[in-house]
Amino acid sequence: MLKIAAISVSILLGLAFAGAEYASAQETPKASGLPLPRFVSLRSEEVNMRTGPGVQYPVDWVYKRRNMPVEVLAEFGTWRKVRDIQGTQGWVHQSLLSSNRWVTITGQARTMRRRADSNSPAVARIEPGANAQVAECPEENGWCRMTAGGYEGWLRRVEVWGVYPRENIK
Repeated sequence: MLKIAAISVSILLGLAFAGAEYASAQETPKASGLPLPRFVSLRSEEVNMRTGPGVQYPVDWVYKRRNMPVEVLAEFGTWRKVRDIQGTQGWVHQSLLSSNRWVTITGQARTMRRRADSNSPAVARIEPGANAQVAECPEENGWCRMTAGGYEGWLRRVEVWGVYPRENIK
């Protein structure tokens, strides 16, 4: 009976240690010192998303789209836990991420405007799923100035994924 209790305590301590190690990985102070969550983009044409923060973890997904926006949720050393537009989460090495801001057009085809005004002349129509590079998003209005397919203009924040509702990007 005493031997079974000792084994049970050892197992519980082992589980507690493993749980604490996982929790500390989730709560480790930000390696970069940058705010979490935040949006970044994929730096390369091919980016492996892994199940954990290291090359020893299996590749769960391979992205094949440079400049695709992802949201950084957590950091562990040189690894970033990210989420994509579909909600898929996994770990990517920081060297495969860029601070250049890109967004993905959501919903339906969107009209890029000359100015941050719904009555402003159209510059281009952008298809859903297309990416656009963010130039600025003033906090005080619901618009962002972007470049897509060689066109520059304004889109409403609610028409894209990759910027926060009140985020100020300059």
